[in-house]
Amino acid sequence: MHVQQAVESSIDHSIPIGHSDALVGIDDVQKSLNRSRASVYRYTNTDPRNLNPPFNPRKLNPEYRSDQKDPLLFHPNEVARFAKDVLRIKEVTVEVLNSPSTATQQMLGSILDELRGIRARLDGLDDVPSDLNARRERQDRPAA
Repeated sequence: MHVQQAVESSIDHSIPIGHSDALVGIDDVQKSLNRSRASVYRYTNTDPRNLNPPFNPRKLNPEYRSDQKDPLLFHPNEVARFAKDVLRIKEVTVEVLNSPSTATQQMLGSILDELRGIRARLDGLDDVPSDLNARRERQDRPAA
């Protein structure tokens, strides 16, 4: 199931998210909070000497980065927490909506269907005797 999330402020701006664990960039945060790009950067917990500073409850905390050149990305729940706790936006919701599935999800669905078919066949083998001598005595299979 492919999931799409949205973070909404009381001004009714939202951030469309690709799936439940998807992260959002500065532009989406700016739109959802109805703030300028510069103010979003001021809110963000960054430090030029420390790539991943410790959590700061008064700042907007980005996700872990492995390189200084990586873009700042935020979890939708962190954006909602910041909007509610720091900016004091009264109504903040994180909304989960269904969206179209990707090729990867379709492939995983096909694999799951095939595994279920295999499981059903294996479960059908439970009726067959497990004793090797009993299998040899079965008359329902042709001789080799």
